[in-house]
Amino acid sequence: MKISVSELIVRYLERLGVEHIFGMPGAHVLPIYDHLHGSRVRSVLVKHEQGAAFMAGGYARVSHKIAACIATAGPGATNLVTGIANAYAERLPVLVITGETSTYIFGKGGLQESSGEGGAIDQGSLFSSITRYHKLIERTDYLGQVLNQATRALFSRDPGPVLLSIPYNVQKEWVDASVLEQLHIPHHGEQRSTQSGPVEALERLIQAASTPVIVAGYGAIKAGARGDVARLSTALGIPVASSLKAKGVVSEGSQLSLGCLGVTSNGDAYRYIVEHADLVIFLGAGFNERTSYLWDSKLLAGKKIAQVDRDAAQLNKVFKADVAIHGDIREVLTELLALLESDAASHGLARVVANSRLEKLAAHRQAAASPPSEDETHRRTQFRLMEAFFAGLAARFPEDAMIFDDNIVFAQSYFDVSHANHYFPNSGISSLGHAIPAAIGAKFFTQTQAKDSPTFAILGDGGFQMCCMELMTAVNYAIPINVVVINNASMGLIRKNQFQLYGERYIDCDFVNPDFQLLAQSFGIRHRKIESEADLDDLFAHADLEGSINLIEIMLDKNAFPTYLSAR
Repeated sequence: MKISVSELIVRYLERLGVEHIFGMPGAHVLPIYDHLHGSRVRSVLVKHEQGAAFMAGGYARVSHKIAACIATAGPGATNLVTGIANAYAERLPVLVITGETSTYIFGKGGLQESSGEGGAIDQGSLFSSITRYHKLIERTDYLGQVLNQATRALFSRDPGPVLLSIPYNVQKEWVDASVLEQLHIPHHGEQRSTQSGPVEALERLIQAASTPVIVAGYGAIKAGARGDVARLSTALGIPVASSLKAKGVVSEGSQLSLGCLGVTSNGDAYRYIVEHADLVIFLGAGFNERTSYLWDSKLLAGKKIAQVDRDAAQLNKVFKADVAIHGDIREVLTELLALLESDAASHGLARVVANSRLEKLAAHRQAAASPPSEDETHRRTQFRLMEAFFAGLAARFPEDAMIFDDNIVFAQSYFDVSHANHYFPNSGISSLGHAIPAAIGAKFFTQTQAKDSPTFAILGDGGFQMCCMELMTAVNYAIPINVVVINNASMGLIRKNQFQLYGERYIDCDFVNPDFQLLAQSFGIRHRKIESEADLDDLFAHADLEGSINLIEIMLDKNAFPTYLSAR
């Protein structure tokens, strides 16, 4: 049976399990849109193509499925770049469909042409460094091979975005529907992990340590190993620090949680590791700039190091591990726990050791609980509303909440993420304007699940103005979401750096905000202005934070600066 290429592409999306495709139609992709009309794949109209890419990223991040976005040729495709770069940095399987001018006018100056011919922009080159696979499909005779290549990249153990750019005339050509039968769609779990490095050596290293610490990264969450990390921690009394992306890998605020390790955190995890640890066990943590305090040598000095990661490129990348295991973190921890439990003779000793470690941790916390300094008291007074907001959020939603956070500075210190919540910091390429569309994309997935998740997008007022138009997408599709805008009428990070490093010579960091109440009214959504802790109490006691769209404005003094240094 013959079908058009545009119909085949839509059927390909269906076979991949794509349920939503985020985008904006244009003349060069209308044949594909025409076949989406009767498809199981639901198209979502965004307000800007960057929003489409961020929505697809948010969807993929929460669902762990393939997400998709679509844009027309030229400016439609170029507007996707930042969001696709973010998906590449986050290793998210996002399929990007773009149009192109017809092949017979390549190089002739066609409207919005991006073929790379005759002086036109080269769309393939533009996306080459931010995709796992990209192809301008100029013919149909190799279409099956192209789709198989795209599929392999999307389903690989190291996935990332894939770009398929299809000229207008090619979309309208006819091909045999049997092309779809050439596709190999891997089943979930089909690709088994490889493992190298002795788990027994890791067990011996742990048993020999006096005060080990686990540093868990997002790789532990991605591997589904939250419960295993908690069991190992509890069984042996090993405290757990997390990277920013892994907040909540074990419940923060629990007995064995050290909280977040990172330059913008409160420093508790840093102090414990520097002062007490003799073994640091990295589980899916890359020890990047934020986590490592700009690779501070004190963190690892004089300590044994163990590392488990399914990405071989992460092993020994920034430090030399005494034991390095390439493998699935959950499988490694399952084997490690089995080894520990099978050693019946040492079972009682393990409990004694665990209790001893807990006593050392308690003593450390008691010593650190001295009255706050004058500077610390002043800092907490400056940020009292942010601290109270995150305390209220943790209390109101102890489980099943999704938090997309572009600000991260306050959450890293003040937000105790439970193991049953989902915290998504903007950690890819740290682009402003990410949180709102990413949260909307995630909601399109969770609304199809048996239990939906209350969702928050937290960002500064500068970032808000880069993406606030996507609130109308939430309105158009009745997507309940809470947008929390930190209002200090300033690009806070820039102002802080100019205060700390550039002699208070402020330039292009301050601006005038719109009236957020009137803006919310124009969108037809609810508005809350938070100027006191009483306002916060009322918000969490009475606002509908699960079934409506809310714009929540938290006021902050533009001269209230966190103390950390973010530039070198």
